[in-house]
Amino acid sequence: MNMQALITALYPPQCLLCRALVDSEFGLCPDCWRDTPFISGLTCDKCGIPLPGQPDEAGPGVVCDDCLGHDRPWQAGRAALHYRDNGRKLVLALKHGDRLDLARPAAEWLRRAAGPLLRPEMLVVPVPLHWRRLIRRRYNQSALVSAALARAAGLEHCVDALRRPRFTGSQDGRTREGRFENMAGAITVHPRRAARLKGREVVIVDDVMTSGATFAAATEACHDAGAASVLVLSLARVAKEP
Repeated sequence: MNMQALITALYPPQCLLCRALVDSEFGLCPDCWRDTPFISGLTCDKCGIPLPGQPDEAGPGVVCDDCLGHDRPWQAGRAALHYRDNGRKLVLALKHGDRLDLARPAAEWLRRAAGPLLRPEMLVVPVPLHWRRLIRRRYNQSALVSAALARAAGLEHCVDALRRPRFTGSQDGRTREGRFENMAGAITVHPRRAARLKGREVVIVDDVMTSGATFAAATEACHDAGAASVLVLSLARVAKEP
């Protein structure tokens, strides 16, 4: 018996959520998979929110009402999960529960959600944390996912391309307008990394998208550095209740 087989025998793979035994590492058991709200079907090309209808019926570039009413500075966006139920549990476990092991499956879900939008020349960067929050949390969950995504997709990764010099606090409880005002100018490009963004297609990765204010600030920083285009990817998407 080789070492890997011995490790598997001693520590068999468990479901990421309920710890039931599963066939492979970093997987969900059938029950948890069924109850995890993966986004599929027709989605908004700008923010990844699900839309009614079928992809082959709508044609390319369909966008939701929110994106029609509010200009998005990025080229396209995708999300892997709804931010509810098991989707919310997974995000919070990664963000606040020291579940660093979730970064690898999260990256794979994002890679599948982005599909052919990912191209070999792209540069992957995470949404940054302010240093005060980074010290308190001890890691940037978005950076863990972006690094895993870059490895899985064979793309270049720059963990410190973006900075957050101003502490913005929590966005919870703010109106849409308040969220955008709070994030205006809050993200900048690291001056020593600007040359790596110039003329590049950039992929910005974050854990959750709500209003899009954080992605907008990060996208504008990339454009200021000369990025050719920006794709935004969020592990989970907050959707308005019908």
